[in-house]
Amino acid sequence: MLKKDRSKKKSARRWTRFRHKVVTWIIYPGFFLYVLFRFGRAAGLWKGRKRQYLVLMNHQTSGDQFFVALTFGRALYYVATEDIFSNGLVSAFLRFALNPIPINKTAADFRTVITCMKVAKEGGTIVMAPEGNRTYSGRTCSIKPSVVPLVRKLGLPIAFFRIEGGYGVQPRWADRNRGGRVDFGVSRVMEPEEYAGMSDEMLYGEILKELDVDEARPGGPFPSRRSAEYIERVLYTCPVCGLSRLRSSGRTFSCQKCGLTVEYTDTRELRSGSPDFPFRFAADWYDWQERLVSGLAPGDFLSEPVYTDICKVFEVIICKKKVRLTRGAEVSLYGDRITFRAFDSDLRKTLTFDEIRSIAAMGRNKMNVRTGDTIFQFKGDRRFNPVKYMNFYYHYQNVKGGNANVGGDTEFLGL
Repeated sequence: MLKKDRSKKKSARRWTRFRHKVVTWIIYPGFFLYVLFRFGRAAGLWKGRKRQYLVLMNHQTSGDQFFVALTFGRALYYVATEDIFSNGLVSAFLRFALNPIPINKTAADFRTVITCMKVAKEGGTIVMAPEGNRTYSGRTCSIKPSVVPLVRKLGLPIAFFRIEGGYGVQPRWADRNRGGRVDFGVSRVMEPEEYAGMSDEMLYGEILKELDVDEARPGGPFPSRRSAEYIERVLYTCPVCGLSRLRSSGRTFSCQKCGLTVEYTDTRELRSGSPDFPFRFAADWYDWQERLVSGLAPGDFLSEPVYTDICKVFEVIICKKKVRLTRGAEVSLYGDRITFRAFDSDLRKTLTFDEIRSIAAMGRNKMNVRTGDTIFQFKGDRRFNPVKYMNFYYHYQNVKGGNANVGGDTEFLGL
């Protein structure tokens, strides 16, 4: 009897379960139909799928995990943001059915590494996007060198999974898909024996090379009558008047200060009636926007807010729940802080950039702000832009730490 009890306890400690395989078999046809009709791609099973891997992918759409699932057709253990684990019954179902590996986007999370090692030891295949973010610009986001120690600790074959065309079909800033096709699949397998002989710098370089996707080029077509809709979730500057607010409608978007109007075409290219308009792609605008912020002095934005938004505010209890603090608050961004003032209570708070540990954009129109052990989540309206808060915060930290590259191209601004 004692032996049986010990066996049950040992089984309960396992991360990987047989039921995860069963669930995958049951829902696989649903994945196939979802990807076919939403992303225009019918995919077959990859012939090398039966081995155990560490799958490293670039991150372009909300359906990337389905692309991997279709390719491998087996139980997979995704490293997923902690935000999906704080949604009550939905989160409970995900844990039971697939048991993703949670990661905290607002702090270094050693529990994620420990869990990955546990899953690897139990024979599970791990899927992760080393960017830690879904691209806003169409180019692969920055990848931290810390992925290299994780790869070495796991000691698994690496399956590099490339996704292309996803930014054309479903940009992160958009609500609706447009026509066109997404291509995806395993581009290369790197065996442990191969990377064991590499230096950390060489391995890191190989990871960057294999996951580098640049969609700042003509492609498609990706037809849509609403191709520009909600691009203001990522762009908050104007090449004519600097810091500004944009407003999108259908296929065009305009600067609310100077009236500059731009069309987002079916080939992902930008077109404007202004002869001096300098950008061909949203990525070019995005890069210029970062250079603009890099050239600002935070001290110039202390007395008046740079931007003000209306948001719901929550406190996130990691991997458990979200506690709503207010249904609506005025949120203001300054050069050195974020403030919010609730409309339905006396709640007022100032979060200085010195006390904030990190800011992360979540989904399309949310951001998490971590101070100490507390995580505040701000969810704005459909046009809310979390990128500006993140950019200003990281620029402040770079200036404070002497790491700013004023007017340059290499300053890290959160993505």
